[in-house]
Amino acid sequence: MTIIRHAIFPDDTASVLSIWREFIANSPVNLDYQGNDAEFTNLPGKYATPKGCVLLADHGGKIEGCIALREVSADICEMKRLYVRPSARGRQVGHKLVERLIAEARVASYREMRLDVQEKSVSARKLYAAFNFVAAEPVSFNPVPGASFLGLPL
Repeated sequence: MTIIRHAIFPDDTASVLSIWREFIANSPVNLDYQGNDAEFTNLPGKYATPKGCVLLADHGGKIEGCIALREVSADICEMKRLYVRPSARGRQVGHKLVERLIAEARVASYREMRLDVQEKSVSARKLYAAFNFVAAEPVSFNPVPGASFLGLPL
């Protein structure tokens, strides 16, 4: 059974970096603009509790997926790095990760969640639509043509 749990730093650092690097390698667009190397050397960094978190989908010690939350302002948070490994797709792992992250954002007293999504990420767009995310103003820099920002009132 897959459980959604908080990443514990520094214990889970290697697992988080492994899946994040896989996420970047499998992205349909170049994500170099995000400054990943600097972020990776400072984990949990902007994802530190109590205003942020990294969640892992853990299936008996094997990490199947991840998602992260960071503070934008006192009222707005941003969903980052949703990724499900190919071997776990089709089992609602992404849905469970998003559902849990929304719950975490509510506990942290955010009023809105934002995210950016690439035009080519059709399955991600369908998932976000299922949670009623709608077009929203950007909360971070994304130079990729066709990328858009979505928001969800919490």
